Amino acid sequence: MKTNDESPFPKRLKEARKAKGLSQKQLGILAGMDEFSASARMNQYEKGVHAPDFKTVKALADILEVPTAYLYCIEDKLAKTILKYDDNVSNNA
Repeated sequence: MKTNDESPFPKRLKEARKAKGLSQKQLGILAGMDEFSASARMNQYEKGVHAPDFKTVKALADILEVPTAYLYCIEDKLAKTILKYDDNVSNNA
């Protein structure tokens, strides 16, 4: 799926990946991508050239330990609030 719709997804994906200390290739492989194309695919997602299907988004969110809502949140302040909320829910579970 191609994208150039100003989606917040590329920015949030990159932020979450870096916060986890993963390379694009590492994240792609953990999400089930072929090791030879993982880096290129993740790079395209982070640049907004292509957007993953929802199954892939869910896998990436699970690996990065962020809610899927975070990956699509436009407002920076709300994105941080979503992460804090998720941490609180996880810590109280």
